[in-house]
Amino acid sequence: MMRWIVGGAVVFALGVGIFGLPPFSGQPTAGFAEGEPGFETGVKRLPNGIYEVSVRTPMPGVSPEMVGWWFGDYMETTEHYRRWFPDAHLWMDWENKVDGQFIGASHLVHEYIGEDLNKLRIQFVEPEEVLGEVNLADGDVALCARVGLLEEPIYGGEMCHIVRNVEGGAEMRSRFWLGMVAAREGNEAVPSVIGTLGNTYLARLLTVKEASATALLNHCFDEMTILAGFLPKLYADAQG
Repeated sequence: MMRWIVGGAVVFALGVGIFGLPPFSGQPTAGFAEGEPGFETGVKRLPNGIYEVSVRTPMPGVSPEMVGWWFGDYMETTEHYRRWFPDAHLWMDWENKVDGQFIGASHLVHEYIGEDLNKLRIQFVEPEEVLGEVNLADGDVALCARVGLLEEPIYGGEMCHIVRNVEGGAEMRSRFWLGMVAAREGNEAVPSVIGTLGNTYLARLLTVKEASATALLNHCFDEMTILAGFLPKLYADAQG
């Protein structure tokens, strides 16, 4: 009996070492919008191998409505996109975009994150698809998306920005989960060998690096700070 117990423990330990905890354990929730002491801005490797990136961006003079308007109504051209972050944003287009909305649309972009050029498809979805149950405060705006490669039908992560009113403006709290891999058909994630292998702990350990997570943190903070700098006047001018 003891041999079976020891053998089972060894198999379990090897399994965790290779596969980690269940690949999607620790369902992300909207609770991050309340802040997490010690992790308001930072990166950490989760027990399942995913890298979680947390960013808090103060947005003085901004309202959540303005941020929703920027994504849903205003940003239509590469010129708009480059103004957002001139040093990093190169090109953009939309797929399945409806005027006044961003949920259901995919933002197609070429952008530098750190020193690496990324060609991405950012598919905006209902917050519940990423966060499960969502209870937002009145006036909050949530922008959640599956993020994948532009030139290959593969997802590689998920993200959410939650913008809420604070004294003097708004704050954006952002989370990214890097290493959530799935094959894509149209706008749907589908079962695949890529998904099965890509979501193992070992694969995430080999492919998702701390340097990439840190570069994303810095990119997010910089681009949202730039946006906050010009958005209030742009919005006011557009409203007449």
